[in-house]
Amino acid sequence: MEAHYRFYKIDKDFRNPFARDRDRVINSGSFRKLEYKTQVFLNQEGDFFRTRLTHSIEVSQIARSITSHLGLSESLAEAIALSHDLGHTPFGHIGGDTLDECLKHEGFKNGFDHNFQSFRVVSSLEKRYNDFNGLNLTFATLEGILKHSYPYKKSFLPPIIDEQFHLETHPSIEAMIVDRADEIAYITHDIDDGVNSGLISFDDLQESELIKEILEKVKKEGVQEQEDEMFRYRFVSHLINRLVYSLIEYSKDKVDNSAILCATLDSKTALPIGFEPELESEIKKLKKLLFSKLYQHKDIMIKMFAGKQAIKGLYSGLNEEPKMLPKFYRMQLQSRNKHRVIADYIASMSDRHALSFYNEMYGKL
Repeated sequence: MEAHYRFYKIDKDFRNPFARDRDRVINSGSFRKLEYKTQVFLNQEGDFFRTRLTHSIEVSQIARSITSHLGLSESLAEAIALSHDLGHTPFGHIGGDTLDECLKHEGFKNGFDHNFQSFRVVSSLEKRYNDFNGLNLTFATLEGILKHSYPYKKSFLPPIIDEQFHLETHPSIEAMIVDRADEIAYITHDIDDGVNSGLISFDDLQESELIKEILEKVKKEGVQEQEDEMFRYRFVSHLINRLVYSLIEYSKDKVDNSAILCATLDSKTALPIGFEPELESEIKKLKKLLFSKLYQHKDIMIKMFAGKQAIKGLYSGLNEEPKMLPKFYRMQLQSRNKHRVIADYIASMSDRHALSFYNEMYGKL
């Protein structure tokens, strides 16, 4: 087994343990790189569009609001929220899918999984202590990063992970809240960015009853012109409020906040965090609509295809000549599998670093 996961005693500190987790994540190199990692639009598209960093901050803000209202741990939710995307590759999901293909082609059955990669970043890949790897985070934060909302029983996980994290159970309520806050954040800001970019319009989304409802609320405020920036701002505000208040209302009687760390629910237990069934159905319809109208838009697909080629090229080139790896990763080749070390390095890159390195290898993409 190439990785060893060890959990160390945390010394006394003036912060609560989850606030300390949050601070350690914010000060990590992996967190800073999120500023230049794709959410939907490549970082080079403009300063306005969300990145993995701004997305993580928005998820944190929403999760803190919900946990505060439900009497849960805001600091735990914040630590999980700020960590949950640390394992994402450059170029969004297409980057992760491409690395997965590359590794499976080399015979790795587990391939690349961004949930587990986020966990690996904070538990073993970041180096902040002389005697051990990782950021030395608490169990609850690590569990929330690994599981999100559901049991995470995966055949590729080392036995020690199963032993430590009870993979047949759900994580804490705070982790579940972060998972739904993530959904609220990306739905609303993807619409915002999509409309601002001109790739979609509000008219394109009126197949959704939820969108129709929000559009009416904006118009009742006296903002009529959909092309105005104010219309888009008010739309986003109303949509976030609608989803957050609905989640709180549906969940508040199902949450037991007398035991904050509730990693005891088995896989057959219904989640206490969610929306009423009718709204859950509307959210699913809206996500399908965004997939067809925005995520598969020609302009997005072109950029993602370019990102895919960059990932393939980097992986191929570094395998052919691993001496191009930075010293930190070259040293790992002595004790770890070359393909996994290269995948870890590529996954750590920002979009602009990946494109720059690719262009240096092969000429301008």
